[in-house]
This record gives sequence, C-alpha cells and structure tokens, in this order.
Amino acid sequence: MKYYLKGLCAGILISLGGGVFLSCEDRTVGALFFCVALVSICMLGYTLYTGKICYVADPGNRPGASELVFGLLGNICACVACGLLLRLAVPDIGLQAGALTAKKLEVQAWWQTLLRAFFCGMLVYLSVEIYRRHKTPLGVILCIPTFILSGYEHSIADIFYFSASSDVWTDAPGYSLLFLLLVLVGNSLGGMLLPLLIRASEGRK
Repeated sequence: MKYYLKGLCAGILISLGGGVFLSCEDRTVGALFFCVALVSICMLGYTLYTGKICYVADPGNRPGASELVFGLLGNICACVACGLLLRLAVPDIGLQAGALTAKKLEVQAWWQTLLRAFFCGMLVYLSVEIYRRHKTPLGVILCIPTFILSGYEHSIADIFYFSASSDVWTDAPGYSLLFLLLVLVGNSLGGMLLPLLIRASEGRK
C-alpha cells in the first residue's frame, strides 16, 4: 500500500506536468514547466517506475519487486484518472492530447517507438542519479526537457496523454496498449544501460 500510494502521488505529478506541457503553445516552455513533476517527485521521494527500474542493475540501490509493481500500478491509476478528469475540466488539453497521441500512433514504427523510449530511459536515469548524488535539480531541469524536445517517449507521461485524449482508447485500444507496452520496455532497458556499464567497468578494475 505504501508503494501504491507513493506511485499514485508520482502519477498525479506526472499528469500535472503533462497538463502544462499540453497547455503551452511553445514546446520549449512546456518542456521546462514539465520539470515541476520530476523535481517534486525527486525531492518528496515519491515512486515513479521509470526512476526506480534503472536501479535494478545496482545492487546497492535495487528496488524490491513490490515497489516496482505497486508503484507502477499507482502511476497508471493516477495518470488514467487525471487524464480523464483534466480532459473534462480543460477541453483544450483533450484536443491537444488527441493530436499528440494520433501522431505517435500514425507516424512511428514499432522499433522507432522502442528506441525513443530507450533513449528517454537513459535521460531519466541521469536526472535521478544526478539528484541522488548531488542533491540538485539541475539534472532534472536539463535532462527532462532534452527527452521531451527530442521526441523521446516516457511511458508514464504517455499513459496520461492517451487517457486525456478522447479518441485513442475507442478507436485503437489494442494498438494503444501495444504502444504503451513498447514504451515501458524501452524505458526499462534504457534506464538500466548506464548502471550496467558502470558495474561492468568496476568489475574489470
């Protein structure tokens, strides 16, 4: 329950960040304000799946299975609920989410989605690790807008965008779920790459 509730909190914050991103006409401004979500999650110690899965490859900081599973469940529940509610409260967010998700589903091949999620996972790891080591949000402020403006895919944010869209779940529910699963896998693999490489290099010393 603790991890689920912390996951809910993280999902709510991601939804707030996604909402402001969709509300900004300038993508750069929206990407910068999205950082409020990740900075708050890091500083308050909430459970965000993409920030936790990176440390599966780090024995000293490895999260337990229950933390990953129930944290992710909380992330998903919060983003689905907030997406639906914000679509009703601010209809323009629903319109922007629909345009964004339609582009993702129509333009990207599956392997492009996977690679975009992979690179996003690396940047999320860097933002979290810089905060952990130096207690500064600078890594978040630099890395999060980088993945957004690069067009990389973040699984938890995408769950919010898909839920805020009025058409995705009715027009192509199976394809939408497959897309999100690919992003989740890509985030996980990308997030674990740098810790694995560091561990391998330390093992060779």
